[in-house]
Amino acid sequence: MRQRRWLELIKDYDCEIHYHPGKANVVADALSRKEKHEPIRVKACQLIITPGVMEEIRRAQVEALKEDQIKAERMVGKGIELTENAYGVKTIYGKIWVPRFGEIRKGILDEAHKSRYSIHPGGTKMYQDLKKDYWWPGMKRDIEAYVSKCLTCLQVKAEHQKPYGKIQPLEIPEWKWEHITMDFITKLPRTPKGYDTIWVVVDRLTKSAHFLPIKEAISSEKLAEVFIKEIVTKHGMPVSIVSDRDTRFTSKFWKKFHEEMGARLHISSAYHPQTDGQSKRTIQPLEDMLRACVLEFGGSWDTHLTLAEFSYNNSYHASIKMPPYEMLYGRRCRTSICWGEIGQRELGSLEIVEATTEKLERIKECMKAAKDRQKSYADRRRKDIMFQVGDRVMLKVSPWKGILRFRKRGKLSPRYIGPFKIIARVGDVAYRLDLPEELSGIHPTFHVSHLGKCLADESMAVPYDDLEIDERLNYVEQPVAILDEKEKRLRNKTVKQVKVQWRHRRGSDLTWELESEMRKNYPALFS
Repeated sequence: MRQRRWLELIKDYDCEIHYHPGKANVVADALSRKEKHEPIRVKACQLIITPGVMEEIRRAQVEALKEDQIKAERMVGKGIELTENAYGVKTIYGKIWVPRFGEIRKGILDEAHKSRYSIHPGGTKMYQDLKKDYWWPGMKRDIEAYVSKCLTCLQVKAEHQKPYGKIQPLEIPEWKWEHITMDFITKLPRTPKGYDTIWVVVDRLTKSAHFLPIKEAISSEKLAEVFIKEIVTKHGMPVSIVSDRDTRFTSKFWKKFHEEMGARLHISSAYHPQTDGQSKRTIQPLEDMLRACVLEFGGSWDTHLTLAEFSYNNSYHASIKMPPYEMLYGRRCRTSICWGEIGQRELGSLEIVEATTEKLERIKECMKAAKDRQKSYADRRRKDIMFQVGDRVMLKVSPWKGILRFRKRGKLSPRYIGPFKIIARVGDVAYRLDLPEELSGIHPTFHVSHLGKCLADESMAVPYDDLEIDERLNYVEQPVAILDEKEKRLRNKTVKQVKVQWRHRRGSDLTWELESEMRKNYPALFS
């Protein structure tokens, strides 16, 4: 019909046909080309692929239905419900019956869990996928047990449950400045006096604190001198000190110094800052006050540190229901807003003793109430668990917190490593692990919140050759290469900078650094 319409259209015209060479026909189409290809010959055929697993299942079913095996298969009385499909495989409820005999079940579970097409699904997803085609007694329970023993899943799966370990509050001290905590605020802007760190020392009873400016590179010997000058001379030698695992607190000199002075050191387990929660909580308002002072009054932070200490100690504290200074000295310190305090109040010696004793008892009651309240709040979000000596556990290694990092995998490194054997229980919520030689630089005692159950086969292990960690379970940032260089012009001089590619760096992997600092710290990059 289309050609007829064309003929009807052109019959009124005188047409002359001219030959147009193919090489000159730029807009050639299929109709203007001569067919040069031979027709393709197709042979009709039918290909039937029979999976080898069907034959294996059929043979296993024959053995499983024997009289000496059928009881172990838990199929007594169900034989009459079995039917055969086109492959001669017995089915039940429209699904293939997978016997216990042989390794058929394990092969199906491995394929449904570890292959490239499944990639370690959870127990529920795996069961929903398999139950469409297969059936055996206790199938769901077997799948959950299989997934719980998968070492890869234990390493990489995120937790969706409450963290392990109930809160274990420290005992309430009996007297002022006998039991203290301490910690550092590091990486602060360097002041004209060379300070870049604050040493925070807090009394656990009165909540009073001292904020001491120091240099981050200070040695343990110098730290002991500052401790005697600023703490011991004002409050006496403490009975116990709670701190984290900073290298200055774990040094032999620091331990020997306090041993001779009669003070006990209570150092936290590996990467568990909650042990020294008192210092951590004190640091938060201190940093806020210093930010406000620098923003509003200007100058370096160390010029405001003494008044920040005064403001903190003279302000109301929720745990003791009064300012720390009032608990320490019997009354609040006068400030520029105390216009109504005119004259002096005289108290006899007996009244002072009674008032101090009464206030101390009231403070202990307030602290106990606050401690119980905080424990109840925290325990709502925690789960109690207990391991036994000899159990095998996995060690948590968070991607950005705490941190074990791996050389090649970066952000995709495992969440857990192990398994490790528990060799001792330390307190109520900490355990000592038997770590391999590759991890000998790490303190082997860990809080229970960093451990996970391990039900995997004992023969399975994880290589530790490419671990890059320090003694505090922190990842080690390493420069990989120098990619570029430039000169940056400052007001009075010009400095050379290099563009560095980092491995295991938090944030950007590419940064501009001073060439002099990089040559000093990483000379191998320039060789």
